[in-house]
Amino acid sequence: MTFKIEQIPVGKMANFTYLIIDNEEKEIAIVDPSWDLEKIFEIINKNKYKVTYIINTHSHFDHVLGNDQIIAITKCKVIQHKNSLEKHDISVNDGDKFMIGKTIVQVLFTPGHSKDSICLIVDFKIIITGDTLFVGNCGRTDLPGSDPEEMYNSLFGKIIKLDNNMIVYPGHNYGYKPTSTIEEEKKNNYVLVPRSKNEFIKFITHGE
Repeated sequence: MTFKIEQIPVGKMANFTYLIIDNEEKEIAIVDPSWDLEKIFEIINKNKYKVTYIINTHSHFDHVLGNDQIIAITKCKVIQHKNSLEKHDISVNDGDKFMIGKTIVQVLFTPGHSKDSICLIVDFKIIITGDTLFVGNCGRTDLPGSDPEEMYNSLFGKIIKLDNNMIVYPGHNYGYKPTSTIEEEKKNNYVLVPRSKNEFIKFITHGE
C-alpha cells in the first residue's frame, strides 16, 4: 500500500484529525484540523512530510478551527465542497478526484449533517466519513443546514452501496471503537437498519 492513515484524537469533543500520507512522495493532506495542532506538527517535522492540502469534511467550527494556523506555517491549499461558505482554495463536488503524491482521493458528496458534507475515499480502500457516519451512529440532523432527508439519501443512496471491506474512519470517536468497516456498520449500526425514507425521517427526528 502506497499510503497510510494517521488517526489523531484531538480536543474535548472526541474529534479525529487525520493525515493521509503518501509513503512514496512523502506528501500528506491534513483532514479536519482543529485542536492539538502540536500533535500534527510533531509528526510532520519528525518525518519531513510536505503538506499539500488541508481537506475539510465540512465547515463546522470543530473541523476547520486549525486551518489558518496550518496555512500560515505550510502555505498549503484548502479543499472544501463547493457549498462551503468558509474560506478555501479548491472547490470540489461529488465524484471529483485529486492526488496526494501518488495516492488517489475521491470525493463523495454526502449532505445531511451539513450542506457541504463530504466523505473521502482513499485509494478505494478506506473512507473518511466526517460527521456523515460514525461507528454505530450518524451525524446530527437537527442543526442549522442539516436535513434528515438528505442524510437518508447519503446513507442509503451512497454509503451502504460501498464495498463491504472498506474501512471507515469517522470524524468523532463516538462509537465502541475508533474505526469500523462498511460491512460492520451495515450489520451493527442502528441508523442503517433498512427503512423507507419516511420511516427514517420519523426515526431520526422523533426516535420512533
